[in-house]
Amino acid sequence: MAAMTESRTLYEVIGGETVVRDMVDRFYDLMELEPQFALLRATHGTSLDNARERLFMFLSGWMGGPDLYVQAHGHPRLRMRHMPFAIGTKERDQWLQAMAWAMEDVGIDEALRLRLMESFYQTADWMRNKPD
Repeated sequence: MAAMTESRTLYEVIGGETVVRDMVDRFYDLMELEPQFALLRATHGTSLDNARERLFMFLSGWMGGPDLYVQAHGHPRLRMRHMPFAIGTKERDQWLQAMAWAMEDVGIDEALRLRLMESFYQTADWMRNKPD
């Protein structure tokens, strides 16, 4: 996903650290504030601080910016790391809805949001680990 153009990464196109951080913060704020994300919020324990920081670190590297997650935690192993959490279609859909809303709120261009949502859907769907 990192390669956007030959000269600019997705990380640069999206606005770098500030926009990635704003997007992640808005995502978790929505999860905390909006009742429609209650099921998703319940999978995260009492504090969102750790998840907030890890998603920021992961997305930074995934988008072609600093590979913060790998430097701090090693290979992401997304599916393995998410196995302790029951993730079904409802959790997947809430995650995608919160992320779409967060991207819109921080002003990410619609065409770029659609491209990102395609990738996010593929990953979120792959994370499902419980029957519906």
